[in-house]
Parts: sequence; C-alpha cells; structure tokens
Amino acid sequence: MVSDRKEVLYIERAKNELDLAKAIFKLSTDTKLKLEFELKEDSTFFSNVISNSYYCIFYSAKALLQTKNIITNPPEEHRKTLDEFEKLTLSGEIDFELLKIYKEIVIKADELLGIFRKEKSKRGRFTYKKLPQANLEPAKESLNNAEKFFKNINLMLQNKEE
Repeated sequence: MVSDRKEVLYIERAKNELDLAKAIFKLSTDTKLKLEFELKEDSTFFSNVISNSYYCIFYSAKALLQTKNIITNPPEEHRKTLDEFEKLTLSGEIDFELLKIYKEIVIKADELLGIFRKEKSKRGRFTYKKLPQANLEPAKESLNNAEKFFKNINLMLQNKEE
C-alpha cells in the first residue's frame, strides 16, 4: 500500500477517532482512571464518545469512496459523503447494514447538536449531571457501531489491494 494515498490517510484518521472514542469511554467508566486524572467520580464524556464514533464512520466512508474516485468536499461534505455512500449501498456494492449504522450515528450526532443548542438556551436552569450519564447507552452503541463499521470498511480496503 502506498502511504501517501488519500484513502490511507482517511482510514488512519478513522482508526485514530475510534481509538480516542474507546479511550474516552474507558475514562468515563473507570474510577481509577478518573482519580489518576483528578476528575470527579461522576465525570463522564459520553457525548465525546458519540462524536468520535461518528468521525470514525465518516472518515472510514471517505476512505472507501476515495478508492472509487468519489471525492466529497465542503460545503456540506458530511451530507455529500453520506449520500455517496448510500448510492453505493443501493447499487449493491456495500452491505445495507453499514448504511444503517452510518445513518444511525448521523442521527445521534444531530441529536447531540440539538441538545447542545437547547441546553445552551436554558443553561442556568438545569444541572448538567444528568445529560452525560444519560448518554452511557447511546455511547456504548455508537462505539460498537463504529468498531463494526471501521472493521468492515478496512477489510474492504484490504481486499481491494490484493
């Protein structure tokens, strides 16, 4: 594999996002790590896990699209990437399950942005403790989906090389 090809850079970025999501999840759930980093016991970063899981999927998709000479750029790069990925699924080149994972993580990321906007507007009236704790299950699901998506796209990229 030539190391300067764009798909390599994208898949490496996807792996980095996945590794960071795993680390953040572990930090959010491991009391010993929280003590080591001098964090409160109830500190969690599940929204970041969801966000990094999304970026893992996004960059994995960009890597696969790149191998097919499908380039997506701003503006609306994220929407364009999802649209192009969906076209490959509809043509039968990609398993529908991967598209389903991609769409679900996009919805979660959009929900987080909506939650942020809503919370920002009512900032002084509620505590923020409940929101991060409530994101445990969605974060776990996002992380599992990102791992599955990355693994499958990475296998597809490796098979293209052989």
